[in-house]
Order: sequence, then structure tokens, then C-alpha cells
Amino acid sequence: MKFMTRAAIAALLTSLFSFSAIAAENNGLAPEVTDLNAADVSYGKEKLIEYLDKPYISTAPTKLDDGIPVGKLGADGGDKKKILAFAREIAKGPEDTKHSTDSLLISYKGKLVFESYFRRGRINYPHYQMSITKSYTALALGRAIQLGHLSMEDLKKPVVSFLKDVDKTKLAAGAAEITLDRAMHMGSGIRLDREKVKELRKKPALLKGQRQIQAYMQYSAPIPKKGVKFKYQGSDPAMTMQVVEAVVDGGAKEFIKKELLGKMGITNYGWQADTSGLPKSAAGCSIRSRDMLKMGMLVLSDGKWNGEQLIPKKFIQRATSPIVLSYGTSYYGYFWWINNFKVGGKTHHCKAGRGAGGQFILIFPKLELIVVITAHNKGMGTMLKDAPARVIPAFVKG
Repeated sequence: MKFMTRAAIAALLTSLFSFSAIAAENNGLAPEVTDLNAADVSYGKEKLIEYLDKPYISTAPTKLDDGIPVGKLGADGGDKKKILAFAREIAKGPEDTKHSTDSLLISYKGKLVFESYFRRGRINYPHYQMSITKSYTALALGRAIQLGHLSMEDLKKPVVSFLKDVDKTKLAAGAAEITLDRAMHMGSGIRLDREKVKELRKKPALLKGQRQIQAYMQYSAPIPKKGVKFKYQGSDPAMTMQVVEAVVDGGAKEFIKKELLGKMGITNYGWQADTSGLPKSAAGCSIRSRDMLKMGMLVLSDGKWNGEQLIPKKFIQRATSPIVLSYGTSYYGYFWWINNFKVGGKTHHCKAGRGAGGQFILIFPKLELIVVITAHNKGMGTMLKDAPARVIPAFVKG
């Protein structure tokens, strides 16, 4: 009879119990993708990342040279038992159910106190971001205001006033009056016929530069002067990115790299190009979970990073205020979502960046609590509901 070696037995046990029987939390080094370079960062290649043999769950995140203060769950706040129970449920969830979560990070009172990676999650791999890219686009425009390329008053000006290559004589009725403010809360009123969109997409060369916005505004149905309803669409963030491109030195791509991401030490990222040639604004960037946390920290601190005012406080407040009712009970600011979550009989205000697939930055200002989630769900998943219900009670007394 052939006996198994100790190594074979260990491997078998690992494969059998990698998700179903999670040991105590791991406070060692978080998992990484080895030999990572910029060319490896893409939505397509992310799908090829093999699942972790076992999840990484840390209640004492490692301090790295990335500008994020770290602490310990429990000692620095939070109910360790409750958070670990939630993390273990996430780890056990099978693929293509409510838990296709790849990472869960929690910051409390300025310190990262919990860090976990599951499935495709890696500490050094920039996770693809869908609509949450819009939230970063808003911050890029805010940075332009801080540096004097624009003013808060300019938000009330028509988008076309910044775009010198747009032929105003060919625009649909009302398009010339679309302000930057309206575009940034999905209130442009642009409405394109689907067949026209298909036709335009067949000739991408004709949509380079400001011609992309020319097409949106020229082929839109007439835009009413009043009563424009909220519509979640790609034209509005594209207008915003075009304005950034037009007003900053060196173009939007370099500006974002140097003046927004670079200022926060975010260098390991990907950002796809739009048909226009500019950085995509509706979806298409990839950043690490820890760097998503930095975005949340920037918003929570009213635009400050390491003591420097990167974005005007007034802009952050406007961007994360409930400007318009979007869907259900959700409100919308400048590409940021605003919700109130009722947990344990109390209402908790939340400012959020959201992306399809399950990418979230949930900011609870009064609690000084930030929750970052990445996932690869087929839809949004259920974490927008689950995370507040499970995390908030761990940080609220009584």
C-alpha cells in the first residue's frame, strides 16, 4: 500500500479547506502578483489571475511606504469578532453568488485597521474600476480648480465655452447652454438615438479630440431649458474630462498622473484611453484597493492629503452633496453617490464611489469610517447593502 507524504497530505488539506475552514487571521505579508509590470494591468488580464489558495485576512495591516497610517482592529476601534465573522462569510461564498469579493479594507479614524484579499485580490494589483472612474474624474477637475486652472464660478459656465474646437453653429437646440455643473451631476440632457450611436461608433477616427463632444451635442435631441431629468450616461463625464484637457497644461493624462495620483503616491495604476484619445471618464481605470482607500481619505478630509489642500473644500462638499435624486433613495453629486443607511435603528450618512462588478468606496463621515470593496460580480452584487449592515455595528457602541 502506498502512503502519502506529509507534503502531499498538507497540499490535499489546503485544497479541501482553503475557503471552508479559515484559520485565525493572517497578519503577515499580503498576497501579491509577482513580476507585475504596467502592461499586465487590464480588465482582460485581471480575469486570468488565479484564485488565492486561501484568503488573506489581517486585523493588523502592515505599514508600507504609501502614506496610509495603520492600526489594529479592536485596539484602535472596532469589534474584531464581528468583522472577522463577516470576512469569513465572504471567503466561503462560492463564485457567481453574492460574494465574488476580491478585497475588503476598513479604515477607522484615519487608520487602516483591517485588510483582506480573496480570490483575485492582490495588494499590488490594480483592480479594474467601472463607473467609480467617474468619481476620480470629478476629483481631477477639483484638482484643476485648486491649482487655478478653473474657479468654482466656472462650474456655472457652459461646457462649450472651454472647448474652442467645437462648432457651436451645428449644435442641437439647448446644447450650448449645458453647464459644467449640470454635466457633473448627470443633468446635461443629452439624448442620442441608438442608431446614431451605432453609426458614430463605426467611425472612431471622427470622434478624436473635441469631436467626441461635438457629436454628443450635435446629434442630441433638442434639450429643454427646464425639467431635464437625471440620466446616468457616458456623455456627461466625457464633457468633464474634455474640460480638464482644455484648461490644464500638458493635457488631462499627464495632469492626472502628476497632480492628482502622483500627489498621493499612486503610481501603480492603469487608465485606458477613450475614443477621443483622452483618459476614459465613465469607466476604464485600474487602481489598487489601498489607493481606493486614499481616494476615500481625501474626500473624508475635505480635499487634504498629508496636510496639503489638493482639492478645494468647497468643491469636495459640493461634489458629495445630494444635488439630485437619482434612483430610489440614492442621491447624486458630482459623480459621487449619497445615501443614508439605517442600521440598528440609526441613520448613517454615506458618501460613495460605486462601480459595476462591485467596486465601492463607502465613506461614513460622522463615524470617520471608510470601507473599500473590490469584486468581480456579474452585476453590482449585494455589498452595497451587506457592508453597511455588517461593518457599521462593529464600530458603533450601543
